[in-house]
Amino acid sequence: MSDMANQAAHDDGHGSVKSYLIGFVLSVILTAIPFAAVMSHQLSKPATVVLVVLMAVIQIIVHLKYFLHLDFTPHGKENAVAFIFSAVIIGLVVGLSIWIIYSANALMMYM
Repeated sequence: MSDMANQAAHDDGHGSVKSYLIGFVLSVILTAIPFAAVMSHQLSKPATVVLVVLMAVIQIIVHLKYFLHLDFTPHGKENAVAFIFSAVIIGLVVGLSIWIIYSANALMMYM
């Protein structure tokens, strides 16, 4: 009985084939939309950039939900919080490094 409970708990964190197919189809659509926008040149350059960035953010969310199984259920909340904390730390390190390098470059004396 204990083995079945462990197997059920182990399988609970994995997605079904339907879940993976939904994630795959959404990923393809979220890739095709900005690709079509860039290739068709029907939008202005700023609108195209906004569309590409927006689709990228939505695609990140799709990947987190359907492929990495991060959610805010009681079981997955710890993983989601750990992921968000890691993303914030990485964002701070990269962002502040760019700021420091840009500031150091601006303060350099040119000859």
